[in-house]
Amino acid sequence: MTRECPGPDPSPHGPKSFKVPAKAVDTHAHVLGPPPYIEGRSYTAPPAPPAAYLNMLDATGMAYGVLVQASVHGVDNSLLLETLAAHPDRLRGIAVAPPELPARDWQQMHDAGIRGLRINTLYGGGLGFDALDRFEAICLDHGWHLQFLTDARALAPLATRISQLKVPAVIDHMGHFPAGDGIASSAAKLMIQLLKDGAWSKLSGAYRLAKPPYAETIPLAQALVAAAPERCVWGSDWPHVANHDAMPNIGALLDLLTMWLPDAVQRDAVLTTNAHRLYGF
Repeated sequence: MTRECPGPDPSPHGPKSFKVPAKAVDTHAHVLGPPPYIEGRSYTAPPAPPAAYLNMLDATGMAYGVLVQASVHGVDNSLLLETLAAHPDRLRGIAVAPPELPARDWQQMHDAGIRGLRINTLYGGGLGFDALDRFEAICLDHGWHLQFLTDARALAPLATRISQLKVPAVIDHMGHFPAGDGIASSAAKLMIQLLKDGAWSKLSGAYRLAKPPYAETIPLAQALVAAAPERCVWGSDWPHVANHDAMPNIGALLDLLTMWLPDAVQRDAVLTTNAHRLYGF
């Protein structure tokens, strides 16, 4: 029996340290339907309906959003696809699906707004690296990218393969390892090299890498941006599933961007231009 994590902060607000630019994109969030959830999941969370996510975008000044299939729903992308289809001008999505689906299913996903597939080795309900070649081919056929939720400390054996992908590789949560290990750690060096080789990084999940006020994340985020400023995007990680500590407010997470990216032009590019290019807004 998994312990239920709390819901997100019920009163999201925008940042206090800068103005969110027009056409900003939240590139990482989840919607969750009501239970039952899959067996073997790593967490249990209260429902996070599409309307609540859209309210969060409005409250924080974000124009667009990218929804990532939540692991508690396994490979049943129904809620994700229904949500995308209902908001085609505002939302895009990342699916988790078995590679043996027929071609028409992949095309239907694309038509609904799916723009990538996720490999997840951290939480029960995800799909791992076993079908990497097949997923790469599917993404290549549809102009999608591959998204990786994994701990960068475990990526060394796959780093060369990831750098040789024929589709963009997007790594969640800055590599999802303890930021306190420092930018001289093997995980940080690997992340930096992957970005130099062409990968993308989501500047997200600070609370998964460090404790508030997340100061330990600043050197890592700055190093990733320095390695590939045109291939970094920002994500809220709403509704912060699998987090049993205090739930962060989206405004506080956005405010981190002024420390990660002191340059306003570069910060605006991360929130707009980079994300628009990756997701096709």
